[in-house]
Amino acid sequence: MSTRRAVVTGASSGIGQATARLLVQHGWQVVGVARRAERLAALADETGVETFVADVTKQEDVDSLRDYLAQSGPVHALINNAGGAFGSATVEESDPADWQRMFDVNVLGMKRVTSALLPLLRQASVDGHSDIMTVTSTAAYISYEGGGGYNAAKAAARAVVGALRLELAGEPIRVLEIAPGLVKTEEFALNRFAGDTEKYEQVYAGVEEPLVADDIAEAIVHALELPGHVNLDLITIRPVAQA
Repeated sequence: MSTRRAVVTGASSGIGQATARLLVQHGWQVVGVARRAERLAALADETGVETFVADVTKQEDVDSLRDYLAQSGPVHALINNAGGAFGSATVEESDPADWQRMFDVNVLGMKRVTSALLPLLRQASVDGHSDIMTVTSTAAYISYEGGGGYNAAKAAARAVVGALRLELAGEPIRVLEIAPGLVKTEEFALNRFAGDTEKYEQVYAGVEEPLVADDIAEAIVHALELPGHVNLDLITIRPVAQA
């Protein structure tokens, strides 16, 4: 079987970076996509991944990514990982601008990239199948105090995935979703709390062995490498301590 090629958004850190690294180890060609050129360059030096600097919240960047991919090779898998949480205030007190940012990256960014790359995924599926894997969150399924905006954004992303799976029924394109629980990465909680390290540490207080990015990457790669007729519609993954 020829080498498969995957596009990973949000590849400059956390789950996206770990997924790109592991896919390369499994023999995939990988295109890592993110906003931060210097971090992508470091990943390329380490792993040999192709890189493309793009902000998924900007349509012109996504269009440029599509054009680059169309000219440079097939696309067998898309991992929609770019996302984030901003702020932890209540629904009453939270800043609508934070909600806007979360919807733009977690929902509209995923929609932009998926729409742009679907024609390429269809072309690649002619000789087998292709995959769209979206990283949502257990926050899409269980709300919590201070998480209204993130809960809403990830629930919206989950709804998009569900609609897409129905719309693509009958085509050889698998639509997969992974919903991680508590994952300790170097940036996610710090971004949410605007760099407040004390709040960052409180998130993981009392949770023995939270998940790490490599754990999620292992699950993503496993799902992608299952036989083409097997679809893991939803993977819910939490640390044992969170149960």
